[in-house]
Amino acid sequence: MVGPRDLKSPVQGPLMSGATRRSALGLLLGTPLLSACAGVQQSLSQFSNPFSSSSPPPAQPAGPPQQATTAGTGGVKVAVILPLSAAGNAGLAAQSMRNAAEMALVEFQNPNIQLLIKDDNGSPQGAQAGAQQAVDEGAEIILGPLFAQSVPAVAQVARTRGISVIAFSTDSSIAGRGVYLLSFLPESDVNRIIEYSASIGKRSVAVLVPDNAYGNVVEAAVKAAVPRRGGRVVAFEKYGADRATPARSVAQQLGSADALFIADDGDTVVAVADAMTAAGANLRNIQLLGTGLWDSPRVYASPALQGGLYAAPDPAGFRAFSGRYRTKYGAEPIRTATLAYDAVALVAALARTQGTTRFSPDVLTNPSGFAGIDGLFRFRADGTNERGLAVMKVTTGGGVAVAGSPKSFGA
Repeated sequence: MVGPRDLKSPVQGPLMSGATRRSALGLLLGTPLLSACAGVQQSLSQFSNPFSSSSPPPAQPAGPPQQATTAGTGGVKVAVILPLSAAGNAGLAAQSMRNAAEMALVEFQNPNIQLLIKDDNGSPQGAQAGAQQAVDEGAEIILGPLFAQSVPAVAQVARTRGISVIAFSTDSSIAGRGVYLLSFLPESDVNRIIEYSASIGKRSVAVLVPDNAYGNVVEAAVKAAVPRRGGRVVAFEKYGADRATPARSVAQQLGSADALFIADDGDTVVAVADAMTAAGANLRNIQLLGTGLWDSPRVYASPALQGGLYAAPDPAGFRAFSGRYRTKYGAEPIRTATLAYDAVALVAALARTQGTTRFSPDVLTNPSGFAGIDGLFRFRADGTNERGLAVMKVTTGGGVAVAGSPKSFGA
């Protein structure tokens, strides 16, 4: 498979040279790179932190549906389905993602695609209606929706036409059979941080996860990743509102562990670390591990978590993207905006380079993957994704990379 040619980056300076190197690598590997992007709770933090699970839209009534619009004038039609009129933070997130999608269209430089933008009103019924309208208008692929419960409704429409869906949900259970997830899945975080932990000799891992859907996914991932890297889980507990009892149980077993993995968002991680300290654990004597949810000011300000390691995209890509977004729209992008940007840049690149098979499963699941704002990613045959993540260290000044994101995927 031939990678796209004449890919130009809107990013200047050092990131431009990095983009040039990635483009050359993509051509060697046969990887379609994204040219322009060289460079379970419902709250605003859910959307500003993309590592949490996609939740249902808020209970408040949605606003009136927005009129369908288009962007671009190319011959390849691409549906974009977002909850633009959904109530509260979901609607704000959707608007930011729409802005990012249109920004990718402009930055790609004359792509041969046209975006058919549909408002799903934050509901499965709205998503299905938007998908049906888009395919009737000739859409060859569907980007979105955002909410997990809307994806099956869109997939049903897409399968009748034999087209693929690239959804933004983090619920792996809805992936497959033509549905691919372009999101931040907890499994990638777990695999990367456990791989790095083993590489520095930390293979006896104690684990604390929340007793919720996110915790269930992380539990399965960590129990698979640790033995795969030659390690063992020496203690495991789930916690709910009561963090003290699980913390005491794990603290009593820390003597046989050389790493402690805590998977939760910033506020809760700090509370769990404090509970461990109160239970008598000396967290300075053990390597702390976490997921991308640790990218939080609360974590960086916590004395107990200093030196902890977590997996996350290299922040340089999002910083560069945010600067361009602010210049264009006069506001900060929501963190998940990069998903919409990368999705549009991906289909633009494939439309330019892959001919009539541009959105086929074989093209979308190219094992070499694609380069996006947040680094490398690739779709698996089961519809989930794998990301090339950096390893970050917690300091009072923020996250500092101790291991960069990979430049290519292994076999």
